[in-house]
Amino acid sequence: MTDENPWAKARPAVRSPDKRERQRERDETPRSPAPSLYGERRPAVRSRPLETHDDESEHPAHSAPRPAHREARWYGINACMAAFAKRPADLRKVYLTEARLGVLKPVLAWCVQHKLGYRVVETDDLDRLTGSRHHEGVCFDMLRRPALALADLIAKPFAASLLLWLDGVGNPHNLGALLRSAAHFNAEGVIVPNASSLDLSGAAARVAEGGAEAVPLARIDDEHAALAELRDAGYSIAATLPREGTSLYATALPKRLVLVLGAEGEGMSDALVDAADLRIGIPGSGIVESLNIAASAAVVMGEYWRQQREGG
Repeated sequence: MTDENPWAKARPAVRSPDKRERQRERDETPRSPAPSLYGERRPAVRSRPLETHDDESEHPAHSAPRPAHREARWYGINACMAAFAKRPADLRKVYLTEARLGVLKPVLAWCVQHKLGYRVVETDDLDRLTGSRHHEGVCFDMLRRPALALADLIAKPFAASLLLWLDGVGNPHNLGALLRSAAHFNAEGVIVPNASSLDLSGAAARVAEGGAEAVPLARIDDEHAALAELRDAGYSIAATLPREGTSLYATALPKRLVLVLGAEGEGMSDALVDAADLRIGIPGSGIVESLNIAASAAVVMGEYWRQQREGG
């Protein structure tokens, strides 16, 4: 009789893995995210990289036009909610902090109903997603609204109509502030040359506080043709000048008016100044040379609004 274990040769001895091997196995094992009551949860989505945007900086007006991307990244609570209220079908994805769950309940319900993704993320994730610290805890990926043709912009049969023509303007914050004022004073739209780099970005939409959804942009290829088309539709052209313009408050503004605004420093082109029917300036103390473009536009739009209201 022997003491030998009959199973000893049937199976090899098992060697316990050392510490490094156990760590390597853990590193190579895929991890499944923990389920959440709020849908998909931290970390931030990686279906696309956490790219940053330079919307907070100025974009020179003479730089190459931006490529036409199908989606834009909106941020700021008023900008996002205005976009959702106006065109919910254009929503593609939502990122939000936990603090915004309550106010965004209707949006998240829409996402669930239409099988759209949303992520609850940390504030620093939104900083990277938007390229800004001013996102206010929310970011939407939205389809872009296509720019209008000028003919579509001026097709409305209103007797009074105010349009803004931006010549050489490239700062998204100026565009956003201008759109906010334009919505407040019920301007019909903004005209931008196709050669301009200016576009409706997340930074512009945030500064506009919802005004970007109320005031459409129209693109033009040929300035001379656009001026002729506007005049045929009954519009007068007014150039705003820091010097040598007639006082705004001594000028009767036509009911159908295109207000041309130039970039700070360079101003508008000589061709547009020469083509203008009116050349107006905003009188002031003289301590500074002029107002910036957004402030100038707001002052002129306010006076236009006053004259149209008082004139009936």
